[in-house]
Amino acid sequence: MAQQTSLVAPAFAAIFAKNWLFQLTQRPLSDQATSVQGAEQQASPTPLKKSASSKQAIRWSLRWLGGGLLWLLLVLPAQAAVELRVAVSQGKDVISVGSSTTGIISNGNGQPLYQLPELQGITIKADGNEVDLTNGNQTLSESSAFWLEPSEDGFVWIGDRWYRGRVMVTLEAGKLTAINYVDLDDYLYSVVASEMPSSWPQAALQSQAVAARSYALYKRSRNRNPLYDVDATTNYQVYKGLAQEQPSTIAAVQSTLNQVVTHNGEVIEAIFHSSSGGFTENASEVWSSDVPYLRGVEDYDQSAPVFSWEKTFTLSEFSDKIGGIGRIRNIGTPRLTTRGRVTTISFTGENGSKTLKGSEVRSALQLRSTRFTISIDERANQVRVAGFGFGHGVGMSQWGARTLAEKGWSFDQILQHYYQSTAIAQLEN
Repeated sequence: MAQQTSLVAPAFAAIFAKNWLFQLTQRPLSDQATSVQGAEQQASPTPLKKSASSKQAIRWSLRWLGGGLLWLLLVLPAQAAVELRVAVSQGKDVISVGSSTTGIISNGNGQPLYQLPELQGITIKADGNEVDLTNGNQTLSESSAFWLEPSEDGFVWIGDRWYRGRVMVTLEAGKLTAINYVDLDDYLYSVVASEMPSSWPQAALQSQAVAARSYALYKRSRNRNPLYDVDATTNYQVYKGLAQEQPSTIAAVQSTLNQVVTHNGEVIEAIFHSSSGGFTENASEVWSSDVPYLRGVEDYDQSAPVFSWEKTFTLSEFSDKIGGIGRIRNIGTPRLTTRGRVTTISFTGENGSKTLKGSEVRSALQLRSTRFTISIDERANQVRVAGFGFGHGVGMSQWGARTLAEKGWSFDQILQHYYQSTAIAQLEN
């Protein structure tokens, strides 16, 4: 059993902080200076002397708006100093940024350039092989990248929402990518609530927190992208910034501080999904990669609204989605995993035949999982797809974790059920 810590003060502080955050997120930037037109009405950012560092050039003046939240958030326990790089906006021509407190704008070399007033937006644009910092129609500076770092414990506005930490905007394949540099546990406050309902039992939220921490650290240690460790989508873990945080998710992160899932002393890739439909899968059968701790186990997700589902199409709609062989006449016997997920399936149409992977059929038909059966009723001109679960079915089932938490299981028991032959370990500060 993992040791529990008192959460009364953190949760109390977080409730008040959440009220302030709600006010903040309802008006993203003061005077809404998030566009070129809006920026034209703002005073220009104050240039900094090139010879001075940001600390030498600015005497920080924290306003009541930022200071009130800072006081509340500082009640939370100290956190491990692990910084994660999260791509929160990609493929853009223009990105607006801002800060809840006075911020410092630096170029790609780390040289401080401007002091940005609190709650004022500024625009960054892609310009060929460079990035332009603009205020209205005026180009203030050009660089390979720009940084914005809030003073003290301020928050940073990126695109359409607030985040903790700081931001770098740079080019990736000719388009802008905004990367949020954020403390790992600050990141988890949002991820847990972005991936799992914050009203769920605390043991389920704790399971999600430890799994998400383990997954992020695993990806960070094996990252091959020079710009970021993870993005903010389901490609990795969903991360929606400050607005998603809740007292319960902050409590889940703080009560499991520095705890990770390990196998043979190494942090695991703690993959998770919504619902397996009764049994999780062996990773080797889904991705052809044998991972000893990602073995199929009994799930407890029967209460999930996605435990079973069905979808119907007209025969014409179905044939169009499969594509390339005309009107479908016959569906072959699929190849299945041990737990009944489709690995491959063949279709015969008026103009030929084709074999697709289960994942390709799932994508084409927008199904919830690859655990499905397909039947054709030509007389009714209808195709019925019946299935189970939501997601890839590997690792921890979130709905199963909820049920086990309701049954009184602790988070470490839940995690060690879904991740076989593992241990819960404490990271060193």
